[in-house]
Amino acid sequence: MRLRDYTPRGYKSRHILILIVPMIIFVVTMTLYFFSNHVRDVNAKLSRSVAREIALIIEQRETNPEGWNELVSGLAEAGLMSVDFFEGETTLTPPDGRRCCGALTNELRNQVGGEFAFAASPNGMMTIRVLTEGGVLETVLDRKRVVIITAHIFIVWTLIFCAFLLATSYAFLRNQVRSIMQLAHAADAFGRGEDAPEFRPSGAREVRQAARSIIRMRNRIMRYTDQRAAMLAGVSHDLRTPLTRLKLELSMMPKDIDLSAAKTDIKEMEEMLEGYLAFARGEEAEAACETNLSTLTKDASLAASERAKVSVDAHQTVVLRLRPISVKRAIANLINNAADHAETVSVRVWRDGQFAYVDVEDDGPGIPAESREDAFRPFNRLDAARNLNVSGVGLGLTIARDAARSHGGDVELGDSSMGGLKATIRIPLDPDSQKRKEED
Repeated sequence: MRLRDYTPRGYKSRHILILIVPMIIFVVTMTLYFFSNHVRDVNAKLSRSVAREIALIIEQRETNPEGWNELVSGLAEAGLMSVDFFEGETTLTPPDGRRCCGALTNELRNQVGGEFAFAASPNGMMTIRVLTEGGVLETVLDRKRVVIITAHIFIVWTLIFCAFLLATSYAFLRNQVRSIMQLAHAADAFGRGEDAPEFRPSGAREVRQAARSIIRMRNRIMRYTDQRAAMLAGVSHDLRTPLTRLKLELSMMPKDIDLSAAKTDIKEMEEMLEGYLAFARGEEAEAACETNLSTLTKDASLAASERAKVSVDAHQTVVLRLRPISVKRAIANLINNAADHAETVSVRVWRDGQFAYVDVEDDGPGIPAESREDAFRPFNRLDAARNLNVSGVGLGLTIARDAARSHGGDVELGDSSMGGLKATIRIPLDPDSQKRKEED
């Protein structure tokens, strides 16, 4: 069990969690400390003061009745409390209201003694009755003199501050994460050979620096690609010219000379040249567009129909964004490879919720499971399994896998229900969403 299995994987979610957990700990700790220590001590001191005043009033009445009236009048004029004495009353009837403040109970028991009762009224006043000799002493005072009635405001302001901090952090993180996601989408588009003209470096300094580095890297790759394309164009011209002259010279030679071997060699050289150039070129400069994969597959299977019985099941319409020439070449390579080694080839185009698929099955000799990954190596020809004196340079599967992976997909080999090899090219319907799913 790992901690990351129980925590969010997104940067924004993790950052919010890092803020929330300490906040919860802080609020709970401060609340417990505030109410268990500070509020309790303050309430005890306030209750002790009120209990002492009531004890003084009772003492003055018993020892100095004449000064008692003056004391009561002074307390009323000062707004501290109002005092009444109900002579002859012996029964304590608790006043209406809710009982509160255990600290006051302890202080009255310690300072006054005897029987007493008190309660707080809805208007914010507190009534205290004490049974004394000759009657009941009733005092009415502001409840704030006994307990802290605004203690909850501390918690409210703390929660408001935490909510404000979270909202501010979320707004900040949203902008930062948006910049990171834009950078990720642009890098993914660059990796697929597409351009992202709307992308601009934004966000924090480090994110902008990473974005500028990716743009510079892409520009260097584009310059390298352009130089390689120019070089390949020159190589193609330089090699095709002498091959054309050789073909022309062979056509002008006497008919009684057997030139079939020479013509076969020249044809193989042309096919090898086309294979090398296709592998090196990779269709990087081709623009992606919305393409019907079913139609593309039907077109790619036409050439192989001359060498084998090819059936195409492409009734389902599958439209997605791809580079059509590159994907068509990949599909054609898979179909041609099957047609070169089998008599019957079955092609099927289908899709599920995330990917589009093209299955190519044949009834040929197949490829052993342990050798299937080796089949994707450049210039690797599996003589024991599939190479029965068939022309080629061992680049068909390599080109097909490169094309699929450049679109965010792949090519896989397996066993065919027809007894031969099954090659499946898989391309995501939405490369960006598939990328996000893999990261999650």
